[in-house]
Amino acid sequence: MTPGQTVDAFIAAIERKDLEAALEFVTPDIEYDNVPMGKNHGLDGIRSVLAPFVSGCSAIEWVIHRQVEQGDIVMNERTDRFQLGERWIDLPVAGLFELRDGRICLWRDYFDATTFTNALAG
Repeated sequence: MTPGQTVDAFIAAIERKDLEAALEFVTPDIEYDNVPMGKNHGLDGIRSVLAPFVSGCSAIEWVIHRQVEQGDIVMNERTDRFQLGERWIDLPVAGLFELRDGRICLWRDYFDATTFTNALAG
């Protein structure tokens, strides 16, 4: 798989709400930098942040508007969509993924925390 295909497969697993399948595409020492919220390290770090969120959503869609790949770096512009009950929350995101040996070793997402907080509040 190319780095872009790996990132696409990772995102597809998250959209299926299959966190364990998504973690198969990352290194054990991954750094997940959710920029406005802070960094998490390793599989347990990602699991502790994403598991409650993924399980709390009725559905997840990450709409990729643009994605570029250069070597082991993949960058995308997305709208991350989360369904909470009957309501959808849309969050504009810019993501950066760095791969090592075919797996994601750095995942960094940039988004506006106020936009996210206001969307959650309804």
